[in-house]
Amino acid sequence: MHLAPRIMVTGGAGFIGSFLCERLLDRGAEVLCVDNFFTGTRTNVAHLMGNPRFELMRHDVTFPLFVEIDQIYNLACPASPIHYQFDPVQTTKTSVHGAINMLGLAKRTKAKILQASTSEVYGDPEIHPQEESYWGNVNPIGPRSCYDEGKRCAETLCFDYHRQHGTQIKVARIFNTYGPRMHPNDGRVVSNFIMQALRGEDITLYGDGQQTRSFCYVDDLVEGLIRLMDTDSSVTGPINIGNPGEFTIRELAELVVEMTGSPSKLVNKPLPQDDPRKRKPDITRAQQALGWEPTVKLRDGLEKTIAYFKRLHEGA
Repeated sequence: MHLAPRIMVTGGAGFIGSFLCERLLDRGAEVLCVDNFFTGTRTNVAHLMGNPRFELMRHDVTFPLFVEIDQIYNLACPASPIHYQFDPVQTTKTSVHGAINMLGLAKRTKAKILQASTSEVYGDPEIHPQEESYWGNVNPIGPRSCYDEGKRCAETLCFDYHRQHGTQIKVARIFNTYGPRMHPNDGRVVSNFIMQALRGEDITLYGDGQQTRSFCYVDDLVEGLIRLMDTDSSVTGPINIGNPGEFTIRELAELVVEMTGSPSKLVNKPLPQDDPRKRKPDITRAQQALGWEPTVKLRDGLEKTIAYFKRLHEGA
């Protein structure tokens, strides 16, 4: 008789996935961490390997997987532009084939499945802040489309499996998340700025640096995902999980320089195509349905993140 829930986390050796595995183990679950190590690393979960309730499996979700499971968190997909544009066809396959395979598994095992979607489904938004009822403003044929449209299609599949087969789905739209275990070369703004500051290099601002982002610390995000999974079947989402505190990219750069004591100067470069100008979640739905809102302030989260990157930088 299985008392502990059997939970699979795809992309479980990634930045967010590894923290999620850790929290689920703390709650007494059996955790199957599935990753193909394209952007995830064994290092992120090495400290969990001695736990008898933890299992690590190398597998690519674009191929079916046959396991017995109670819950699935589908986080598998490269999430930074550098990584998802490296092999855009594979990125789309990971989102679409991956969702089909995981939803098929959920249907067969009657498992609850949480799909990690993204604020990128809103594209370069024309309404601000973004609420879940907004359909988005997405370029279907641009360099970011493999990720944006792949994630939009995965949401479509979730709701079609739900309507057609009664599959229990949860869709979380994740906004910019940061924290320790981010990939140092993933091209994301927080890791970029910290690494440039630690090396004393110029900090690159794309465009005028006035575009905004909302930064959610990883612990807050994981708490939101678990709360969403714990809701009853009437709550399907989509639900925005992110921090509504809005900062310009220039403000973030200045804060990183101040906190690292770096001599780095800010330099401007052209804005990449389809880069969203504004990004801020409306989290009313998360507050009401999950009783969730972020608690970690940007400065506090950055302190922990900078300490992590410092250790990496110094080869500790």
